[in-house]
Amino acid sequence: MNSDTTTTTTAVPNEVSVPLTVSESAAEFQDRRVTPAQRRTPGIERRQFSNSYSDLSPEAAELGRAIDAYKLQHHRRFINFEEILTVLKSLGYRKS
Repeated sequence: MNSDTTTTTTAVPNEVSVPLTVSESAAEFQDRRVTPAQRRTPGIERRQFSNSYSDLSPEAAELGRAIDAYKLQHHRRFINFEEILTVLKSLGYRKS
């Protein structure tokens, strides 16, 4: 064993003891995590699925684009019914 490392054993009830090796270089830890402000690129939104409105009617495609624009503008992944109603009203929907 090297002189700059120490070995300790952790014991958890009903678990197998695992030897841990701690090195002096652990004190030189560099935090490489990126803060959310550094990670987010303006104007780019990650999507799980691509948006395709080709199989929708023109009205439905317009609604889909308006909802996507609302979600991007307000940094929301999911919107509630009140927000959907806001989008519908912005497109000119009025209850008669």
